[in-house]
Parts: sequence; structure tokens; C-alpha cells
Amino acid sequence: MNLHRPITAGNQSPPDGEGSVQVKSDVSMDIDGTQVIAIYGKGGIGKSTTSSNISVALTRLGKRVLQIGCDPKHDSTYTLTKRLVPTVIDALADVEFHSEELSPEDFVYEGVGGVLCVEAGGPPAGTGCGGYVVGQTVKLLKEHHLLEDTDVVIFDVLGDVVCGGFAAPLQHADKALVITANDFDSIFAMNRIIAAIAAKSKNYDVRMGGCIANRSDSTDQLDKYAAETGVKPLALFPQLDVIRRSRLQKKTLFEMDSEPELTPVLDEYMRLAEHIANGVNMQSVTPMKDREIFDLLGFE
Repeated sequence: MNLHRPITAGNQSPPDGEGSVQVKSDVSMDIDGTQVIAIYGKGGIGKSTTSSNISVALTRLGKRVLQIGCDPKHDSTYTLTKRLVPTVIDALADVEFHSEELSPEDFVYEGVGGVLCVEAGGPPAGTGCGGYVVGQTVKLLKEHHLLEDTDVVIFDVLGDVVCGGFAAPLQHADKALVITANDFDSIFAMNRIIAAIAAKSKNYDVRMGGCIANRSDSTDQLDKYAAETGVKPLALFPQLDVIRRSRLQKKTLFEMDSEPELTPVLDEYMRLAEHIANGVNMQSVTPMKDREIFDLLGFE
């Protein structure tokens, strides 16, 4: 089965974004009947930690959650499963890419709180596109009816790469959230991601849902950026050493609740999870030009 079909004169939808060479996703790969969130952000900003704790918080609200790691490093679900689980690409390679020979137990693993965990993995360096891997992952999940009993799907996506391949989860998502910090580099990366979301929104249902301030004790720089673009933080998580240690101990923050300083952090995660469970509202956001961000934040 072709995961993508080319845009031709007979198709109604134009290519994705101005000047894009991407092709429109096969409608048979659409994820229906569940809320799909794609989480992006600068490399190393804490996307996997944040995604995993959001997933656990959602299960505490009674939601059935599926988390899909979209990084070749395949460590998105590390604290949920306590190990680096085999990837979809690993599973497919084991059966010489005959997907019909796979069962869910070959690529889906249960983590903390019952979160279903999938690591898409990636092609060998320099040999393929991450978009293909995302497409194969969604295809397998649909073939095995694993999305039908899921309330929330969370895509945890590699770094701030916004090429067509790693923008592929945006073709499946309802809302995109961006993890950032209160600093220039994180905000600059977020601005590029917002531009990618705007491009995808021309042909897909995805919309910007807001940002999450991580490893930040204040939001003064974010506030300046928000005033210019319209993006609004949905939650604020401080820079705490216990959060760093949680990952080293293969634990979600909810498993380290004996640490007193985590109480407000866990409360914030539950508040964010309730917001997601109730349906993230679209934020009307206009990305800035690179030079404009430097003028706004880069030369202080």
C-alpha cells in the first residue's frame, strides 16, 4: 500500500505549504475518533519527560493514552517502560517488512498507568525519511485496531526539525503543542515550528494549541514573544534537579511524589492534563521573521 499519493492536477488539494515538495497523506491513514496531540520543541528541551508525564496525568483522569515516540533515539517512553523498547522499524526488519506477520505485542508495550507505548524509531542515518517511519507506525496501529479504544494519542517528535519527514505527525494531529524555555534559542526554535504548523494547517486539520514553558522560573521573554505572535503558555514547569534525577532513575514524576518540591509540579501536570482532556483550544498565532526575533530578544 502506498502511504502517500502524489498531488496531481486532478486532486483538489495543493501541495503542503508554499514551495513544498511534500505530498498529501493517504486518507486511509487518517486517525479518527480520538484526540491527537503532536508535541514539538528544541532538542533537549524536555519533550519526552513532559510528554510522558502528561500521558500519566491523563491516565489518572481515566483516559486511555497511546504515546508514540518519533525520534530515532527511541527514548520517548523510557521512563514509562523502564527500558528502551524495540522500535516499529526493528519489528518490521525482523519480518523483512512483511507487516502482516506482526502482532501488537511486537511493537506496543504497556507503561506506567497503563499508557500504551510505541517507539517508531528511524531509518539508518542518511538512508531514509522519518515521515516514512511515522506512516508505517500509523498504518500498523490502524491495521491492528489499536486506535479505536484510545482517547488521546501523543506524538513526541524529534527536536526542532521541521522538514517534511518530521513534520509528518502534523498530518495526523488535531493540535500541536510546543515545549519551550524562557530563552532566545528555545523561542527561536518554537517560531520555526509554528511556521511549519501554519504551513500544514493549509491542508490538514492540525492547529496550534499553545506552548508549555519548561525548565523556566519566569516567562518574561516568552511574554514579549507572546505579545507579538499570540502564542500563550498552557503550563509552566520550573528548573528542578529532582526532574533531572527522575529520568536517570527511569521514573515518571508521579512515581517520585514523595519529593515535597514536586507537589506544585504534579498539580500543574494534572491541570494541564484536564485542559487537554477537555479539548485544547486553537490559538491564533502568527510566526515572526528571523530578524524580527533577533531584534525583539536576541541583543539584550
